[in-house]
Amino acid sequence: MPELPEVRHLSHQMDGELRGRTIAGVDVAQPKCLNVPLSEFERLTVGRTVTKVTSRGKWVFVTLEPGSMFLLSLGMGGEALLHAKGEPVPDNRQVAFRFGDGSALSLHFWWFGYAHVVPSAELSSHAMTSRLGLDPLNEVEFTWSAFDYLLEMRKRSAIKAVLLDQKNIAGIGNVYIQDILFAARLHPMRKAGDVSSAERQDLYGAIRSQLRHALELGGLAYEKDLYNQSGGFKDFLVGYREGKPCPVCGTAVQKVKTGSTASFICPSCQT
Repeated sequence: MPELPEVRHLSHQMDGELRGRTIAGVDVAQPKCLNVPLSEFERLTVGRTVTKVTSRGKWVFVTLEPGSMFLLSLGMGGEALLHAKGEPVPDNRQVAFRFGDGSALSLHFWWFGYAHVVPSAELSSHAMTSRLGLDPLNEVEFTWSAFDYLLEMRKRSAIKAVLLDQKNIAGIGNVYIQDILFAARLHPMRKAGDVSSAERQDLYGAIRSQLRHALELGGLAYEKDLYNQSGGFKDFLVGYREGKPCPVCGTAVQKVKTGSTASFICPSCQT
């Protein structure tokens, strides 16, 4: 499932490639991934020009002028692929945008993907993006004091649950949370209120460093970017390494149940 590093990497690529391109037509094979009727989707996209592409959490935000915002979530996985003029788009696409220069952008979702569009003036009313939490790679927004306050407000909740809640911090999922918690030496079921100030500082640093490292590598090795290329991140510390030795102490990594999710931990290092 694409998380912040993959989505941020994709949005950077889309911004570089799609700025200035005008949508000449849309091809929707699966209308259920839209938030509005097809006729309204076409009205708010066709003839509009891409002026900026950004991201927040697991969502890509495409500014269309005049006056629209296209919102993309790859959900549990999928691809957003750029196609040169004359190149056929994949048969398994749910949505494809065709641009005035003959190029195209195809969207394929494995599960729970969304292709939404709203008038720019109504963006704040889009339920799935309006309540996204702090951006952990935004240095102005994701400050130590903001993070510390967040944990204090959620002190009765397990630390893993706090970090996975997209209303708290946008973009961390069950993939990157594994090594984030290991780097901070925290058990995923520790209550946020029981995490000391020093441990919170370590956790704050681990969130930033782990996500930045993955972003620098273009995201996960099993996810595809705009050019259908795989990311370079594949070497986890403890994530998905059940039975392998902990890189710090050598204890076998365990897979444990943590609420509705599974976690990979070092039982010696993470307390």
